[in-house]
Amino acid sequence: MNNALTIREYSEALAPHFHDINAEWISSMFRLEDTDREVLENPGKKIIEPGGVILFVEHETLGIVGACALQKTGASSYELTKMGVRESVRGQKAGEFLLSAIIERAESLKADPLYLLTNSKCAPAIHLYEKLGFVHDAQIMEQYGARYERCDVAMRYRATS
Repeated sequence: MNNALTIREYSEALAPHFHDINAEWISSMFRLEDTDREVLENPGKKIIEPGGVILFVEHETLGIVGACALQKTGASSYELTKMGVRESVRGQKAGEFLLSAIIERAESLKADPLYLLTNSKCAPAIHLYEKLGFVHDAQIMEQYGARYERCDVAMRYRATS
């Protein structure tokens, strides 16, 4: 499937996809929190303007099927956040393709730390994060974990190469 996928950069025209993809997956397992709404309704202001990045994965026939952001949270720290893939393409490597691209972008930004916050109910996503170099990290949990009520897993990227 990867040859049918491309990465797209954020544009205001794609902002509705960022909102809808993430609202769909969050609502399917949890409830949207105020911090989710703020970011999903204002991605340009909350992610892009402060120095973050939003990437999308586009399938050649299905259109935009996934989104992921790097939210700048400090001088060099970035949170990998709001990663979602449409249910219709889950299990087809679109998430792995997108995650690889966002990690590559974070490395080019010299993100340190690059971290993520999630929930143990998201086992397939956690497995993917581990596969691509993220490790569980208590210090990240302590420093950033209170941002979301649902957060019970914190991970830091450790380059695998």
